[in-house]
Amino acid sequence: MSPATEPEPQSTSSHMMKTTKRGRPFLKDTLDLFATLIVSLDLSPHKQFFRTFPHSFTTDEAAQNLASLKFSQSNRGPDPRDPSRVVTTTTTTTFSMTRDMAKAMSQHFMDARLIENAADPQSNLFKDRGVYQLTPKGLHVLERFISKNGINSDHLQPVFSSQPICIKLLHLERRSTDDEIIVTQSVITALFRRFVGRAPNYPPPPDKPLDAFQRYNERAKGISLIEVPERAQPLLGKSAQLHKHCFPAVSALEWLCDFTSVVGREEAAEMAAQFVRFGLITLVSDKRKNNDSAIIFTVRGSAPGGNSPVSQQGEFRCTTKAIYKITEEGKRLAHWDTSRPIGAQDSPNASQTTLTHDRSSVDGSVEGPDPKKIQDGSAKIHRRISLAEKLNANFDAADKKASSKESNSERLKYILEEPGLRSLFREFLRGNFCEENLSFWIDVQDFRKKFNITSSAMAAPSANRGIRNTPGQAVMERHHESLINTAFVIYNTYLAPSSQCELNIDHGLRNELVKYLEDVVTGLTGKAFQGRVEPEQANAFNATQLQTMIRLYERIQIHVFRLMATDSVPKFIKTPKFLAMRSWVDDFDGPDGDVQLLSSGGPSSPPGLSTAEEVGGAYITISQQASEREHRQQVAAAASATTVAAPPS
Repeated sequence: MSPATEPEPQSTSSHMMKTTKRGRPFLKDTLDLFATLIVSLDLSPHKQFFRTFPHSFTTDEAAQNLASLKFSQSNRGPDPRDPSRVVTTTTTTTFSMTRDMAKAMSQHFMDARLIENAADPQSNLFKDRGVYQLTPKGLHVLERFISKNGINSDHLQPVFSSQPICIKLLHLERRSTDDEIIVTQSVITALFRRFVGRAPNYPPPPDKPLDAFQRYNERAKGISLIEVPERAQPLLGKSAQLHKHCFPAVSALEWLCDFTSVVGREEAAEMAAQFVRFGLITLVSDKRKNNDSAIIFTVRGSAPGGNSPVSQQGEFRCTTKAIYKITEEGKRLAHWDTSRPIGAQDSPNASQTTLTHDRSSVDGSVEGPDPKKIQDGSAKIHRRISLAEKLNANFDAADKKASSKESNSERLKYILEEPGLRSLFREFLRGNFCEENLSFWIDVQDFRKKFNITSSAMAAPSANRGIRNTPGQAVMERHHESLINTAFVIYNTYLAPSSQCELNIDHGLRNELVKYLEDVVTGLTGKAFQGRVEPEQANAFNATQLQTMIRLYERIQIHVFRLMATDSVPKFIKTPKFLAMRSWVDDFDGPDGDVQLLSSGGPSSPPGLSTAEEVGGAYITISQQASEREHRQQVAAAASATTVAAPPS
């Protein structure tokens, strides 16, 4: 596998993908290559064993695209020689591999639980003649990749809308040298709390039918638990007992692969063995026969001594008969025992848990992030009060130092970042006939992101490899046309006189924008500006002129943000729907008050790996599409329950 980077058509360089001691590519390369492949594929219905599987692909299609896969990325920025101008840099990366290599790479995708066999989801092998679909974890990774790289994903929207998506994915930081997970007590704490959930997750009654989305959401709450009875053994002096909070060993491996960045069952077994070493789970029974094979993973580390539950060694049995249960220490660490006083210490290092939330719904902070702050870590916010409490209408009284204006601005930032709340806020604004404020803010935010970066992925025919007009150049031309169209759709929708969603903004701001458009349109076409921009006029704009429009849009965006913060948010946080949703929002906060939160947008690379000493940590990414869909389902369910409960007229 040799990706070749082409900053210019004339210069190329090639290198092999780095692999770990286990023989797999580094995780970041695996995820990027997976997402690039999926963007390049035409996910369509395929038949196998008399069944049709929608949004799928075959082994042949994957191998054919991976044989010559091109990923083009274009970045815009100021010209170093003339900051008033905008220059575009396009880089094209080509992945080329044989069919056997492509199959091996696809096997890594399966091991990471990014794809699954459509006809046999329990199969762990990538077969020569198979049909494959994306898993919920794969869709989460794909959504994040598309958002980060500015990829046009219209052809993938049917997939996102029709299949379950992993809402919260826990990422564990890895060493930059060998890609191994950096294991610390704080990392195991974060992983275990996500593994067991906020409360014991027993399956719903069998008489309650669940669809695919509901079944997946039940699993997402935490490992599914069972109760295991143990017979009395009089000869050994043991009475009958019932073990609660148990789970099969194989189920634990599958859960860790599905809801975290763990790659493969081998790595999952090592993490489960760490749970044993830290005294969080223990073996209940392993009723395999003597001749049954068993794979036992053993991990070792230092033990603090004293009364600590942490041992020097932990082992985990990967057999179909092995049953484990959560220990009293595990329940305490998971905060299942609510009788403990608030603020009680969990473990020697629990307060150092580095769990951060990365919300992919908004790129950059609302007012614009400072890249230097993000790099040096000063953007981290140490919070002792949960974000859900910050949204409480009574928070001002608890924080008298902050003015009402500042408090409402913070609330609005969080509302815009949290997909479910943002959807509810939109409903509120619609009811108050000012939904256009939020729509404009979001459209400009997306426009800014698309202007700065755009990418594409395609399978390049081998016959075209020598052509100097690279795919990246063609992509940039199409992307520039798309940007121009977007810029003037925003203008004609929100800012043109008598537009369908005309904003109520400052008169001076509107005049400044209109004057700029008058000067540019008249200079380019020789025709007078009539208040609206026609397609033939828009096509004459260059990147520098587009950037000036973006700056004007940003000023209007700040004006709209302040308007929503001062006028709409104080009313919104007092509505019954918002108050009822606070507990749902709190589910996105960790159970601790010591969780660290990165500024919105999250780390461009896993936090901690930019420093000389790799200390380890964990962070969560949240799927915008999955969160908004779950919110819509909850709203619909609540409305349905209200209708059923209402007395007949």
